[in-house]
Amino acid sequence: MVAAPEKPTIQQDPLSAEELRKIDAYWRACNYLAVGMIYLKDNPLLKRPLQPEDIKPRLLGHWGTSPGLSFTYVHLNRLINKYDLDMIYMAGPGHGAPGVLGPVYLEGTYSEIYPDKSEDEEGMQKFFKQFSFPGHIGSHCTPETPGSIHEGGELGYSVSHAYGAAYDNPDLIVSVVVGDGEAETGALATSWHSNKYLNPIRDGAVLPILHLNGYKIANPTILARITPEELESLFIGYGYTPYVVEGDDPHLMHQKMAATLEHCINQIRHIQQEARSSGVVHRPRWPMIILRSPKGWTGPKEVDGHKVEGFWRAHQVPMGNMQNNPEHLRMLEEWMKGYRPDELFDENGKLIPELKELAPKGHRRMSANLHANGGVLRKDLRMPDFRDYAVEISTPGTEEVENTRLLGEFLRDVMRNNMTSFRLFGPDETASNRLQAVYEVSQKTWMAEFYPEDLDGSYLSREGRVMEMLSEHTLEGWLEGYLLTGRHGFFHTYEAFAHVIDSMFNQHAKWLDICKHDVHWRASVSSLNILLSSVVWRQDHNGFSHQDPGFIDLVTNKSAEVVRVYLPPDANCLLSVANHCLRSKDYVNVIVADKQKHLQYLSMDEAIKHCTKGIGIWEWASNDDQGKEPDEPDVIMACCGDIPTMESLAATAILREEFPELKVRFINVVDLFKLQSESEHPHGLSEWDFDSLFTHDKPIIFNFHGYPWLIHKLTYRRSNQERIHVRGYKEEGNINTPLELAIRNQVDRFNLVIDVIDRVPKLGSAAAYVKERMKNEIIDNLQHAFEQGSDKPEIVEWKWPY
Repeated sequence: MVAAPEKPTIQQDPLSAEELRKIDAYWRACNYLAVGMIYLKDNPLLKRPLQPEDIKPRLLGHWGTSPGLSFTYVHLNRLINKYDLDMIYMAGPGHGAPGVLGPVYLEGTYSEIYPDKSEDEEGMQKFFKQFSFPGHIGSHCTPETPGSIHEGGELGYSVSHAYGAAYDNPDLIVSVVVGDGEAETGALATSWHSNKYLNPIRDGAVLPILHLNGYKIANPTILARITPEELESLFIGYGYTPYVVEGDDPHLMHQKMAATLEHCINQIRHIQQEARSSGVVHRPRWPMIILRSPKGWTGPKEVDGHKVEGFWRAHQVPMGNMQNNPEHLRMLEEWMKGYRPDELFDENGKLIPELKELAPKGHRRMSANLHANGGVLRKDLRMPDFRDYAVEISTPGTEEVENTRLLGEFLRDVMRNNMTSFRLFGPDETASNRLQAVYEVSQKTWMAEFYPEDLDGSYLSREGRVMEMLSEHTLEGWLEGYLLTGRHGFFHTYEAFAHVIDSMFNQHAKWLDICKHDVHWRASVSSLNILLSSVVWRQDHNGFSHQDPGFIDLVTNKSAEVVRVYLPPDANCLLSVANHCLRSKDYVNVIVADKQKHLQYLSMDEAIKHCTKGIGIWEWASNDDQGKEPDEPDVIMACCGDIPTMESLAATAILREEFPELKVRFINVVDLFKLQSESEHPHGLSEWDFDSLFTHDKPIIFNFHGYPWLIHKLTYRRSNQERIHVRGYKEEGNINTPLELAIRNQVDRFNLVIDVIDRVPKLGSAAAYVKERMKNEIIDNLQHAFEQGSDKPEIVEWKWPY
């Protein structure tokens, strides 16, 4: 890393008197709009005295952060114009949309996208009324906000989104304003380290602006209350060069901000120019800004005898009860008129020309930057043929392969073909999850210090494209920012720890859902693809803490329009599924596939057909159609997931040996949503198709990878619910052998045979001896595990015998 230089003296007062007057006026217009959005549904230009009926019945949105957001936005616009910058803007503070929507409206983009919100009095009235109003837009920078790729509905992800947008975008500068309350979140704290992964030659730049206004909803913020020396040391320790802009006098603050921002932009350009001209990459100390301004800046200083500006009472809505409190109504009118709107807007409500010219033009406007509608820049991946990686199958269920190892070879060549638009993301587990073939094309991104021993198997490189950091939060944020700006990626993690990104997945799924249904001007983006490996049934050695298949339960709660869950049983199915997911758009695709060796069942042609259908009968494992006239099965052996599939097959083999007359139909599920009704999910089977596969009334012994109640949830509308008997993970586990873990949760072959005996009436008491033998097998195998620390050889080496 380049040593921290002494910070140079920044030119003071770079703005001429005329520039200062115009910038301050533009900012006043932004603040006027922000207050109007929070309070007004009519009388937008205050052409008559405010009346209670002009005020919204519910006052929502956050005023406190809004002036700082628009203050930053206005000053960035000046530099975009001066240096012809390609820049986007992210607002971290959650409900601070008024501070962004104001400048977006003033530069014309909002009216271009939403013509009814025109740049006149009528359009301004609709612009005000729509904010946090039923049937219209929310108080965050939602997908409806032009220029936004960061929702802000949940705090902590702005910096990781910003860096994700900057990777492989060499000319882009991402300005990200971080709220001081937001900065207390765990996800935000780890994301500051993203600067160790930014390559100044091939990547763009991120300019973080920490906005310290002192308070959260009702408490001081930590970073605003530590000493300036401690705060500066913190960010020097993170690897930044921090610059402080502090004060409350608008004119002085304009000069400080203009000078500091310009210095930071020039520093970024210098870092990039030096690296790109020399071809030598070192980790630089990127600049960042600490902006200290009062909370609710320029708003009421006191309301009802209580301090407001510069205090937590300014966080949300400084004054309420407007319909019943004439004094508050008077104060609101005085507050809004204090911005002198008659100097800012003409008689028709349009921003006056001398201010209008301050905004950048065309796609240089941050609200119209193409990177913030990344689907318009997206290009399809150049895909290798996934069939080339196929496992050759001679006899089903007799050969073993590490499924994800072949996936790694496929991803290696996806990366090889797309070296500026595809990255692999995972928390220090690429090799653990058997995806290490990607290192043959590109190693791990690493801009921090190297030791000589790192050359021996660490796979670190300044030019790497494999993103590893032990923070699922940061990885997920990077990937979302990368996708939303038009690129492609693949995220993998241990199944149990996918829960770290539960809420991030939630927010991204909601973003995609809104875009699909309500924001038709946003172009489609690449799907978010998540591989869950090191799965619950092979965490016997790591124990109870690593056993949790519940992430897919969360996924099934989201809109059926945007979520997909796949559990391929073997390598060829995994390759087919991965190929489909990487080509798809506007989904969150979750793939569950273990990394250990597993039996292989389907040829590539069979796998493609099986995955295309998503669910199907495996004829070679079934015996209900072996006569001249296919019989109705006596029982359905159904399974979903790689380990449950093997145990179901082993159970089926026992049944065929013990009860040759028993008619068994074997069904495997790849696409989990096939189980849901077609009225609930677009992939769902019709009632006719479901009953054709599973019959109308025969018992179903369903062996499932995850928690068993998820299957009941998905099939609740199917006929004769009481016949569906699901086995799955039941929170029974510790340090076990694989079969012992399966037995404790009753997904093993022996318990499945017992289930069939208990559910098929025709077997009757004649099956009592078989049932006893199965119980004995359970006891013997548990005893062997306790004594030997391993499963019996006949279990470990089991193959499909038919």
